[in-house]
Amino acid sequence: ETNPNLLACPAKKRSLRWPRRLRTGSKTEPREFSGPSNMAAHLKKRVYEEFSKVVVQQQQHEEIAAKKLRLTKPSKSAALHVDLCKATLPADALQYLLQFARKPVEAESVEGVVRILLEHFYKENDPSVRLKVASLLGLLSKTPRFSPDCILDDAVNTLQNEKSHQVLAQLLDTLLVIGTKLQESPAVRSRLVDVACKHLTDSSHGVRNKCLLLLGCLGSVEKGGSKEAEGQPAKDVQKIIGDHFNDQDPRVRTAAIKAMLQLHERGLKLQQTIYSQACKLLTDDYEQVRSAAVQLTWVLSQLYPESIVPIPSSNEEIRLVDDAFGKICHMVSDGSWVVRVQAAKLLGSMQQVSSHFLEQTLDKKLMSDLRRKRTAHERAKELYSSGEFSSGRKWGDDAPKEEIDTGAVNLIESGACGAFVHGLEDEMYEVRIAAVEALCMLAQSSPSFAEKCLDFLVDMFNDEIEEVRLQSIHTMRKISNNITLREDQLDTVLGVLEDSSRDIREALHELLCCTNVSTKEGIHLALVELLKNLSKYPTDRDSIWKCLKFLGGRHPTLVLPLVPELLGTHPFFDTPEPDMDDPAYIAVLVLIFNAAKSCPTMPALFSDHTFRHYAYLRDSLSHLVPPLRLPGKKLVSSPISASHALQEDPSQEFLQQSLERVFSLQHLDPQGTQELLEFTIRDLQRFGELQSELAGMADFSAAYLRCQLLLIKALQEKLWNVAAPLYLKQNALASAAAKQIMEETCKMEFMYSGLEHKQVVIIHHMRLQAKALQLIVTARTSRGVEPLFGMCEKFLQEVDAFQRCFIAELPHMQDSFVDKLLDLMPRLVTSKPCEVVKILQTVLRQSSFLRLPLPEKIHRATATIIEPAGESDNPLRFTSGLVVALDVDATLEHVQDPQNTVKIQVLYPDGQAQVIHPKPADFRNPGPGRHRLITQVYLSHSAWTEPCQIEVRLLLAYSSDRNKPPTRPSHSAWGDSAELLPPSENGIEGTIPFSKPVKVYIMPKPARR
Repeated sequence: ETNPNLLACPAKKRSLRWPRRLRTGSKTEPREFSGPSNMAAHLKKRVYEEFSKVVVQQQQHEEIAAKKLRLTKPSKSAALHVDLCKATLPADALQYLLQFARKPVEAESVEGVVRILLEHFYKENDPSVRLKVASLLGLLSKTPRFSPDCILDDAVNTLQNEKSHQVLAQLLDTLLVIGTKLQESPAVRSRLVDVACKHLTDSSHGVRNKCLLLLGCLGSVEKGGSKEAEGQPAKDVQKIIGDHFNDQDPRVRTAAIKAMLQLHERGLKLQQTIYSQACKLLTDDYEQVRSAAVQLTWVLSQLYPESIVPIPSSNEEIRLVDDAFGKICHMVSDGSWVVRVQAAKLLGSMQQVSSHFLEQTLDKKLMSDLRRKRTAHERAKELYSSGEFSSGRKWGDDAPKEEIDTGAVNLIESGACGAFVHGLEDEMYEVRIAAVEALCMLAQSSPSFAEKCLDFLVDMFNDEIEEVRLQSIHTMRKISNNITLREDQLDTVLGVLEDSSRDIREALHELLCCTNVSTKEGIHLALVELLKNLSKYPTDRDSIWKCLKFLGGRHPTLVLPLVPELLGTHPFFDTPEPDMDDPAYIAVLVLIFNAAKSCPTMPALFSDHTFRHYAYLRDSLSHLVPPLRLPGKKLVSSPISASHALQEDPSQEFLQQSLERVFSLQHLDPQGTQELLEFTIRDLQRFGELQSELAGMADFSAAYLRCQLLLIKALQEKLWNVAAPLYLKQNALASAAAKQIMEETCKMEFMYSGLEHKQVVIIHHMRLQAKALQLIVTARTSRGVEPLFGMCEKFLQEVDAFQRCFIAELPHMQDSFVDKLLDLMPRLVTSKPCEVVKILQTVLRQSSFLRLPLPEKIHRATATIIEPAGESDNPLRFTSGLVVALDVDATLEHVQDPQNTVKIQVLYPDGQAQVIHPKPADFRNPGPGRHRLITQVYLSHSAWTEPCQIEVRLLLAYSSDRNKPPTRPSHSAWGDSAELLPPSENGIEGTIPFSKPVKVYIMPKPARR
């Protein structure tokens, strides 16, 4: 019979399993079944046990299955072990290891892989395979999120029985990698330093090199720690490294010097006693040793500049920095050009040297074999004055030369004498460039030295290498505040204007902008040469005009006596009126008008047509012609009185007052608010046109207020109080406003340089309001709730991201949109999309303006296309299907990283658009904050029936991820896949047109059959 109690069991039928003894009818039955109640109880107990066992087995089965899913990745260590076991020859094992090195290894698998590699290392007899294993150990130790302390003992033990020098050096390199990752542990560093010291006696130079590198990178840098054992190694390491300065192998000597420099870079102050050893190494036979010794000498001269050192073979003493300066000067005449370049570069940074040593570097009384070397001028003068025999021999040619006592010559003077003369006349242009750069650095810190080196720099303008000429021009521009050019120097400088290189000519124009000229003849000479340049190279027009603007502004008293001659005026005869279309005449007027700004007596020399031309140029070229106080006329540009002009400039105050007036908008009615905003935006735009210095701040403020105006218009009462289908036009207006606000905030964030964190917060806050407006408009115009779920979730994520990024600024944003939103965040997270939209709409209309704090200086990125000019009516003809090159020349102002952000866009009449990425070599940097783009754009199109215009403009590419520090993966075989940051979900990128488009006529002709 069936037990009725079993029917009450909650188990399913397939889970019920009767006891085997009952099913099979076993004769041996237990004693408990003596009565029916006991049997029923026992059966119930067994069924419960079987049921619970089945459930547990199911749970275990599910857990095991889940674990199997996690272990689906094949084990790297097991695969490597199988491969190495299959290898019968060393070449096969090496091939497997090379294949393994190309695959990434996760941090969790590294330790297992290392164990397999070490096991194979001990078994392997072939040194090339062991070398590869040692190399792999070092690469594996670099894996991110892997701590190599677990393999340190094994790595150290592998050194004990190793006989191959190459493998030993590679193992020491692996220990260096491990020690670098575990640098915080003094015990590890101390242990590795002991290992390095133990192997310093190895006969192989490679092993000794690695030991010295290990000492330099891991040697103790504690400065007198409490424990004696910790303070001692710092001194020992320097002594041990110093002992290898005299090693027989030059590679070891170089490694020892570099290890000492590594200690210096890590913060350990080197001992002064090393200086004498470093000086001896300057005369080493090997180039690498001398190069490293020059660097070490320079480091010690910066550490102990005022220490006194004795002069060899003399009783005199000298400052260490002066002695080192002389030694490095001597290296400018080294046999290796690499050492000469390094010595010349280091001279520029030794600004603590005494002035008389500094001036000796330009002394033309050079020492050659302890005899005075005559200059070229002196040799030419002697040749001219002495006369010659008919045989060609000179008078006194066989006269005995003077005797020189070798002990009386100061070695320091012979070292410093003429160092820069040697450098500037070197056969290698790299040395000449380094010497010019060093002259620039020293001249900037010493006005007297700047005057003395002027002749040498001017001579470099005639160098045969363009890069040297360009560098010397830039150098003179940097020191131009300390110098005044003589006429003969100016003549040499102006000779460069005939150079065929556009970069050279424009660099020279920049130089003349900030040059001081001594006489009026010099000004006249400069003007004549610049006008010749203008006639020969018409494309230099804007650069020459700008140059003459600054030349006239810097020399008003020298221009004054030249005015009648330059304008062609006569005391009592009328002269013909010059042509205003002549660029040369405009250049002369730019020079005169800028000089007249500081010279009130000059306008009296002007003729009537000059005043008319001034009014015309003041309107058409306002950036080149300043406002003048002309006789009988009011000041053209500004009604500020002379007494008030001496006080603080009110422009900044006007800007602040305009913004303060706007921030009281909350108390006005909506119509008054819009009118005030429109008037203020108009004022700021006009203000930016008049005040170029504050144009960036004015444009930035106007853009912010424009966003506010768009937001206010989009949130009008009538738009939201009526059903959405009845106000499709207003919905489209609100959607367009949100899109325009997004564009304006992108321009504010990426087109302006000098922004502070406060401004970035306000820009992102405005962008968040635009996204909320977009969400509201989408909710009103779309059908169904499903699309809104994702949009609401994304918007709330952006609010959360805003809070995390700008949490420090939130206390300053009270009553703002985001402040109210964060208060309602718990409610928003749990609400339905329709409720979220209603809350956003209410918060948007109730939130107050955020005050815009202005930083010290904001600059807007601007671009001006000089070429093509877009004025020609002659089409550029080319055969269809082929290409034609269009020259593009543009000036860029305040553009950050132009090589990566500036692009050229070409729009064709049929709507096609072409975007060109200029090469990095197409960009020049003539001055701080300024760049020049000179490149060619290749155009091509199918045949047209008549010429049409294409548009050329410059685009500024932006990306929100560009502001973050770059996270480039390392080039090693390990760790390439680890810790790479995913692209930001909220990241934005695009392009902004930041130049006026230029229209060019082109005509693709059909190909001839």
